Order: sequence, then structure tokens, then C-alpha cells
Amino acid sequence: MQRFVFFLVTVLASSLHLPGFADSQSEQLLESPRSDLVWVAGMDVEAFWQRYADSKGGLTWGKTDTYPEYAKVKEGDTIWIETAQGPCLMEFFHRRWRRANDVRRWDDTINAYGGCPYVFD
Repeated sequence: MQRFVFFLVTVLASSLHLPGFADSQSEQLLESPRSDLVWVAGMDVEAFWQRYADSKGGLTWGKTDTYPEYAKVKEGDTIWIETAQGPCLMEFFHRRWRRANDVRRWDDTINAYGGCPYVFD
């Protein structure tokens, strides 16, 4: 019974990509979708994004209107995508580009800022 419970917990944790468990395909530990930064309504969104990127060592792919080649991107990479409507901070998470706010869950209103509603158009 103890082995079954351990097996069940391991399977569930790895399928949910919990921090500290390996991704079954790449066998690399996945980064936790948490951050010490806290969003407060009224903050400057772009300054907040920059502080977040700086806390991760800077923007991996800089500020641009073009996504990098998929094969060169790694889990946790960040890019500041410029659209005609404005910028949006993106983070590579679970094998695809996502709005950083969708990964970090700072505040739903951030996805309405600048180019965030348009990054997937």
C-alpha cells in the first residue's frame, strides 16, 4: 500500500509539473511559477516587468518584435515583445511562449496592458 501511495503521489506531482519534480520528457527540473515580486494596483507595468526580468538575470531575448527560433529557446527564457499596440513581457514556460502574467499570475489586468491582448494574433 505504501508503494502504491508513493507511486500515485509521484505520478500526480510530475503530471502537474510541481516544483522539484522532473519533466518526464526533458528530465530537467521545472522552475516554480512563483516570484518574490508582488504586484500592487497602480504600479508602472513596464517598470514591474523590467524588475522581474532583472531578477532573472535580464531579458534573455531582449526587446523585439520577432520571436527567436524555437530550437534555441529554453525553459524560463524571457522576451519583451513589441506589437503595434505596445509591449508585452513573455516567458517560455512548458514548451511554449506565454504572457509572463499567465505564468506568474500577478494580476488579471496586466494581460490587458499594451500589446498583451495581441501577442498571439
